[in-house]
Amino acid sequence: MKKIAVWVLAATLAVAGFAAAAERGGKIQSIDTASKELVLDNGSKLVWDDSTTIAMEGQQGKLEDLKQGAKVKASYEEKDGKNVAAKLEVSQ
Repeated sequence: MKKIAVWVLAATLAVAGFAAAAERGGKIQSIDTASKELVLDNGSKLVWDDSTTIAMEGQQGKLEDLKQGAKVKASYEEKDGKNVAAKLEVSQ
């Protein structure tokens, strides 16, 4: 009985974590490094923090790789009313 309860709890937590993550993509319209916010061409706003990873064409990227007009795919979670990027994949 304990095994079933542990399995159900683990499955519930996995689904809850999966449901909280979302993806969004588009071209970067603007970047504000002071507020750590970028706006995509569809009007979506994303912010990043110290835990956000940046990938540039499959390689580890840097904040400087975020340029206006670049294509970006973001995995993010909503925290405190903001879409906080967990990962930003950048391509030209």
